Amino acid sequence: MRVKCLFFATYRDVAGAAELELELPENSTVSALVRHLRAQFATSALPTSPVVAVNQVYASLDTVLGDGDEVAFIPPVAGG
Repeated sequence: MRVKCLFFATYRDVAGAAELELELPENSTVSALVRHLRAQFATSALPTSPVVAVNQVYASLDTVLGDGDEVAFIPPVAGG
């Protein structure tokens, strides 16, 4: 199955792109996607438990992904 990953701010810098399409095994979870991306980028800049939204709805790491899903990686923000 294919999923579209959207990256913002520092995550975009790590990924080197604002979006990527990836091929994953059927019934992969958000957690499996995160592991795949961390291995692909060979960096710890993407945390093991990032904030994500699947199809514009906040999701947990155990959310099962489907073909065509859009997964947005939302970096931490600080304000003041």
